[in-house]
Amino acid sequence: MLLAVDIGNTKIKLAVFENDVKIFSASVEKETALTQVAEIFSEYPKISKSILSVVGKEEEQLFLWLKEHTVVTHINRETPMPFTNNYATPHTLGVDRMVLAAGAVLQFPRQNRLVIDAGTCVTYDFISADNVYHGGAISPGLQLRYNAMHTFTAKLPLLYPEMPQSFIGNSTNASLHVGAVCGLLFEIEGFISVYEARYGALTVILTGGDAEFLAKSLKNTIFANSNFLLESLNNLYKYTNQK
Repeated sequence: MLLAVDIGNTKIKLAVFENDVKIFSASVEKETALTQVAEIFSEYPKISKSILSVVGKEEEQLFLWLKEHTVVTHINRETPMPFTNNYATPHTLGVDRMVLAAGAVLQFPRQNRLVIDAGTCVTYDFISADNVYHGGAISPGLQLRYNAMHTFTAKLPLLYPEMPQSFIGNSTNASLHVGAVCGLLFEIEGFISVYEARYGALTVILTGGDAEFLAKSLKNTIFANSNFLLESLNNLYKYTNQK
């Protein structure tokens, strides 16, 4: 069994895979992650391997615990990837974006792919059908948009994501929801449209914590999978070990 661990900016996501089938997944707070992982090992004692992707602060205690109990594959910029990296500053490319790009290549071969990760920030990553990673974009995530409007103004309240009933807000709260949610939806649709205009047929993967919230309101055909990074870690584990 394989434990996939995604250490993000705010939370840690975990998944257990057995013969490429995800049999367990969870999103946990960083403060309780070590306790939760120990409980997972109690429930799934056959876990012998782990793969780790870190975007936020390195959780040293968790890493040492995994190293003691499993054979750890720690994804970094030296890890073999199934694509050619054409990013102008490869040393600044986030490991999470690399994992998502690798997962898109391995799961959707010979296609133009756009991976949209709607988390704390929204990242866009484009990998062409010839397996070249070109880059993409980074923009504020959904809750960041609400936080910014509250923090950097005198009177706007702090709200939390809520799907607007109309694209015209008839109150301050409604207007904030329209601006944050519809603004992000229009941004995503716009990016998809310009990529399609330039490259033609495009496979779009939407993932991240806000993927399910946003997916039902997007017009374009997309693959919405909030666990795509964890599944990509499983596929990347197989790829790196075959290498």
